[in-house]
Amino acid sequence: MRKILILMLILILSLSTASAGISAGVSGVEVDLMTQSPNPARPGETVELTISVQNVGSNDLTDVVVEIEPEYPFSQVSGESLTKTISFLEARQDEEDATLVKFKLKVDADVAEDIYGIDVVVSDSDTDSSVSTTVDVDIQGKEYAQVVTISESNIDVATVEPIEFVITNTGSSPLKNMAVSWDESTGIILPVYSSNTKYISYLDVGESVSVAYSVMADVNADPGLYQLDITLEFEDYDSNINTIETKAGMFVGGATDFDLSYSESDEGEVSLSLANVGNNEAYSVKVSIPEQDNFQATGSTSTIVGNLEKGDYTITSFSISQVGSISSNDDDSSGTAQARPDFSEMTDEEITARQEQMESENELLVLIEYTDSAGQRNSVEKTVQIEELTGGTMAAGTGPGSRANQSSSTNSYLFYGAALLIVLAVGFNYRKKKMLKEGTYEPLSVEIKNLKDKILKKEKQ
Repeated sequence: MRKILILMLILILSLSTASAGISAGVSGVEVDLMTQSPNPARPGETVELTISVQNVGSNDLTDVVVEIEPEYPFSQVSGESLTKTISFLEARQDEEDATLVKFKLKVDADVAEDIYGIDVVVSDSDTDSSVSTTVDVDIQGKEYAQVVTISESNIDVATVEPIEFVITNTGSSPLKNMAVSWDESTGIILPVYSSNTKYISYLDVGESVSVAYSVMADVNADPGLYQLDITLEFEDYDSNINTIETKAGMFVGGATDFDLSYSESDEGEVSLSLANVGNNEAYSVKVSIPEQDNFQATGSTSTIVGNLEKGDYTITSFSISQVGSISSNDDDSSGTAQARPDFSEMTDEEITARQEQMESENELLVLIEYTDSAGQRNSVEKTVQIEELTGGTMAAGTGPGSRANQSSSTNSYLFYGAALLIVLAVGFNYRKKKMLKEGTYEPLSVEIKNLKDKILKKEKQ
């Protein structure tokens, strides 16, 4: 019985010693990260890790399993195993005798720049014992930028126009020594006052910067959309030059401007001279007289004059009546006499205000509608000073003292005077014929002599 107990005790001690030897052997494994490629790792790319497994314990190990457990921002690469098996690890290894195993992992594309840990688990295939070690992997953010906005998409010809590119660092790493340039292949659009290249020394993650240029389109440019080729160059973590190319559209042409002047007035027909003084052609030009206080168009209120090239002009006519009072008249339209302003009793400000009022009352408002070279319909309002209308077209200002009434009164006096002379001539001729018939007619000189004698005789009495 005693022998049996001694044998059982020896067996238990042997099993405990064996188990302790295995546990001690696994715990005696040291794991270290030897290299990573690339270093640092890049977002959206793969990284290869070289792991060193060294047995510093006193027992040899067989069938040792090395497993890597990736977490964000790492993930398994398709076709690559996350487990490696080492068939034999000799006891008391030096660093030179360590076994190297390699793993490939995918790095998340949106990861920020930082150092991330990966757990490496070493276990014995014959037992449940294992040892976990964390190794650090350096990740450098990805450099990337883009042109977010352009301040102008439409520029006029032969005019200096400002444009701005807003550059934003949309990557996960700062940008250094950045160059921004653009080119228009036809040479229609060119930079002025500076070159087509601007430099940015540093742009942090998520930050934006505006790059300003002054540009001009050739005076002979055809209206249309032109392509700008934009190039962004910057240095990456390894001081290599990276290039990002993009495109943007710039429309040349668009709106224009007009000059309107009073040409002449004849029998109520007001002629206006319309000139295209802008840099672009105007299509389907329409000229209208809108409703207003002082003037109105009788008959047609609008006319289409067609297309006007830059520098071209045309003349259009309207029947215009003046329906409001004119400040330069002595009387108002109601017939109440209104004295002319005495400028000698006014201040300079009052004189200026009065003159502006008089000018505004004689301003004809004209609406110009046209289609620009971009295909957009535009409207422009212009005013023009109208001189005194003729031909009886002034519907207002007909009071007793108005110019129209004064002219009418003068004409009436002339008519009545002429009629009186005719009546006197007819009466005198009738009296002469009657006296000749009666034999009592005497020449005018005899009548005058007799009248003179009568006067002298009366004076003597």
